[in-house]
Amino acid sequence: MASPLPTGKQSVNLATQGARVSKIRRDPPPPQKELVLRDPAERDRVAVVVGVLSFALAIVVIIVAFGSYSGFNPREIVIDVKDAPRGGG
Repeated sequence: MASPLPTGKQSVNLATQGARVSKIRRDPPPPQKELVLRDPAERDRVAVVVGVLSFALAIVVIIVAFGSYSGFNPREIVIDVKDAPRGGG
């Protein structure tokens, strides 16, 4: 039977306690940024405002799209304003 070739490396002793200290020099980790938590009530107010504005914008877009599809043109509208008599009457 063949015997293994001799190597120049030492065998690893797995019976030792504790981990070996790394000899690689490293920079210290950067400091953690402090997490700023906003007030939940303020966050809810902002969410409501964004929701209302986006819903209003969607309605305006739908109305304008329907108006242009149906051939509505605001330049075709003529409004005659007559001066009303002033005073109690």
